[in-house]
Parts: sequence; C-alpha cells; structure tokens
Amino acid sequence: MPVHSTRRKRPLQGGAVVLRALVLVGAAALAWVWWEAGKSSPTKSSSAASASGQIVIATNSPAKPPPGSLVIPVMDKSGRALEPVVLVPVEKRAAPETPPAVAAGTNVPAPASPARVSGGLFFPGYSTAFDERILQAQIALAGLGISSGPLDGLKGGQTRAALRAFQKREALPATGELDEATGTRLALMPVALTNAMVSATDLARLLPLGRTWLAKSQQERMDYETPLEMFSEQTRTNPKLVQALNPQVDWSRFVAGTTVRLLEVPVPVVEKKAAFLRIFIGDRALQAFDENTNLLAHFPCSIASRVEKRPVGEVLRIAVVAPNPNYTFDPDVFPESAEARELGRKLILQPGPNNPVGTVWIGLDKPGYGIHGTPVPEQVGRTESHGCFRLANWNAEHLLKLVSLGLPVIVEP
Repeated sequence: MPVHSTRRKRPLQGGAVVLRALVLVGAAALAWVWWEAGKSSPTKSSSAASASGQIVIATNSPAKPPPGSLVIPVMDKSGRALEPVVLVPVEKRAAPETPPAVAAGTNVPAPASPARVSGGLFFPGYSTAFDERILQAQIALAGLGISSGPLDGLKGGQTRAALRAFQKREALPATGELDEATGTRLALMPVALTNAMVSATDLARLLPLGRTWLAKSQQERMDYETPLEMFSEQTRTNPKLVQALNPQVDWSRFVAGTTVRLLEVPVPVVEKKAAFLRIFIGDRALQAFDENTNLLAHFPCSIASRVEKRPVGEVLRIAVVAPNPNYTFDPDVFPESAEARELGRKLILQPGPNNPVGTVWIGLDKPGYGIHGTPVPEQVGRTESHGCFRLANWNAEHLLKLVSLGLPVIVEP
C-alpha cells in the first residue's frame, strides 16, 4: 500500500524569491558573454595550426575561402584527409596590420618573408594573377609532355602557347585560353602535394658555383647550389611557388630533417620515338611529332640572340646525344667576356644541373649547334643563347627519350 506524505509545502519567503531571481539573471549574463566570445573566436588558433604542421591560412569564413583561392587537399601516407592548404590571391587578402611604407602611386611590395595577416599570407614577389585552374592545367599538360615552363599558376605567354599546342592536338579552337572544353579534355584534377624529408645526403650534394669560368672548371661537379634550387627543379616548379607552399621554412638556414611541401607532378610517359622535331624561332618553342604528325611534346625554347646564328629554313639532323655531359668552354664563343679574352685557352667544366648545357646535350650536324638544358630554367624562352636551342633540364631529359641519331630537326621562322 503506497504511503502518501501529509506534510504540506511551505510557501517561499520573500528573500528566497529575490535570491533565485538574482541567480537566474547572473546565469543569463554569463551565457550572453560566452555566446559573443564564441562568435569572435577563430575556428582554430594559429598556435594550434603551427603545432599541427599544416599550412592553415585563417579567413573570416574558414568554410568558404575568398573567390579564386586555391584549396589544396592534403592526405597523410595512409590516405587520411588532413587540414587543406589554402592559398589566397593577393587581391582577396586584408591589408597587413603594419603596411610597409611605399611611395605614392606605387604598388605595395610583398615583404621579404611571408607575413600572416587576417586575410591570409602575402607571398614574396608573387603575382595577383595566381589561378588554381591554371595551375591544375599546367600540371595536367606537364603530364602529357606539353610544358608551360616552371609551374607557377600564372597565365603567361608560355602557358598560352602550351594550351594552344594541346588544343591543336585535340582539334579544339586554338585560343590559348583555358575554356570549358579544354579543361574538360584535360580532365583537371585537384592539385596534389607531397611531403619530402630532407636528408644529410641531400644537403651534402649542394655545392656553391664558381663565379668565373676558371673557378667553375676547377670544381668536381656542377651541382645544385641551394635546397630551393634543388626542390624547384626536381618538381618543375617556380621557386616562388615552392616558397609560397613552405612559409615556415627558413631557406637561408636549412638543416637535415626539415620537411618541405612540394607539388606532385606526373612524369610524362614515352610510348613512341619522335619522327621529326620542329623549332619555331618566332614562338620560341620546340615540338616533337610522330610519323603521323601527331604532337608528342611541346617545350619552351631559347634561341640565338644574333640573327645570323639562327638557321631558319634549314633541316638539321641529330648527330650525337649525351646525358650528363661535360662542357668545353671556348673563349672564341664569348668575345664579350673579358675573362675569356684573358684566358686564351679552352676549359673543361664537369657535369651537373648547373653545367652551362645542363643535364643533356643533343648535338646537331651543324658545327657548334645543339639542343641542351640550362642551369636557369626560369629564363628559358625569355632570354637568348649564343646559338644553341636551350630547354629546361627536365624538358631536355624528356626530349632525350624521344630522339634518335639522324632525326630531322626543322627550323622554322
């Protein structure tokens, strides 16, 4: 049988009522303060981002970066998704808290090192023209053997030329623009990154380059000078973009064990040998074709600075191929050099990526002429040579796989 209490509840006294009301008011005030703080606090603190090892660029709306931003998915070795990398175009970033002083009417220069601001990072010397889809297209083209020069995400002349070459190959309107049809045919994919741990062996191969021809001839090899140069060339990337992807790295104080984030770029597959090459003097480009005139490769190319050294209209042939060549310095080829005039003798420079002819020499049957690499890939197509046809080292290495002795090389205006 249930037992019911017969004790009646006592009514609250006046003081207790007032006390309870004060407690409720205090709780409401605390809740309001917490809500306001939550609205203004960032999703992730910069210290937490730094500790995670990821490049996290804070924006006012982390879930939706500013238009034109490059959001790069990142995965660990097991395939687990990590915090993505976000590159924010310069024009979409907030001004730095302490902007550098500049003269009236000039653009604000990028700082010497990346500066974290509320809208993202300022990349040293990087252009406002950076475009995610352009970088995707450059990488896709590189995988097909169609080079736009060092990868940089900028739509310059070499990128337009590469797009035109691809469009002609695919029977698309050769506009040089990344239109919808071209992007679809390229099957653009998100930019992939990879992490590289720098070993003591990597650093041991670096070697400062002599500043005179005589000093260079006395070196045991013509290797990379700096880690930035090495990583840029190995990933076919503009050094400025490598720096932008690694704002935490002090490139002047590089030590073994440093981890760097790099673009992952596909290596073009060689399925057949070329039947002939065409060099376009006006377009500063070299192209390889098969026996059915299908395009196999396209590379930016530097040409002779002196018109009389441009063999326009000639059909040359490949006479010799040499990977990792040494280089014979002939003073007669450099009459503008005071050192060359004083030396009066030939010198031999050892192989390496900083050799004057880079990592490949493809000699032609015209004395003194050849196709070769270069220690300065960023200048290919923008500067002129002493008579040879100069390519980026990675493009010269790819071309070496396509050519054979006796291959015709047609030089066109």
